[in-house]
Amino acid sequence: MRRGLRYVPPALLLLAVLELTVFILVGRAVGFGAAVLLVFAASLLGLVLLRREGMRAWRGFRAAVESRQPPGQQVTDGLVGLVGALLLALPGLVSGVVGLLLLVPPLRRLARGGAQRAAERRVSSVVAGDLFGPRRVRVRRDAPPSDAGPPPPAAGQPGGAVPGVAQPVEPGRAIEGEIIEPGRS
Repeated sequence: MRRGLRYVPPALLLLAVLELTVFILVGRAVGFGAAVLLVFAASLLGLVLLRREGMRAWRGFRAAVESRQPPGQQVTDGLVGLVGALLLALPGLVSGVVGLLLLVPPLRRLARGGAQRAAERRVSSVVAGDLFGPRRVRVRRDAPPSDAGPPPPAAGQPGGAVPGVAQPVEPGRAIEGEIIEPGRS
């Protein structure tokens, strides 16, 4: 994490140069007065949406907690909305466009999924399960090597399947299930 922080100052400098360049180009195209009004209107809209998104995130979090559901999806959706509104509130045309895009529902779902995956990678599986609930996974077994030996015995044969114990899956067949931590139900 700390290694990535060294890129923040150059990235902010590049963003400032990009914002200034876009502002000058838009100012030349529509006039500088109109460009200033556009930035001001976008910032004002961002401030209004910041309050709305904050209240929406809080209500979603409370509803999830009261219904005893994992609040992770509501939290990440709220954070994406807040980031979008904050970017819109910042003075600048590029940040305003990115903020506005984060508030469009299909793009917001994509960003929420990315934020959720990033959060799941950074926390333990127990915490991720508490935040986002059990995860559904699809597992595909690769074909066994040709020297793998005979297939395992079927149920009812000596050494066959035992009820309640994971059974072997034929190669290439997808199975679905939930990831459940040991000792949890």
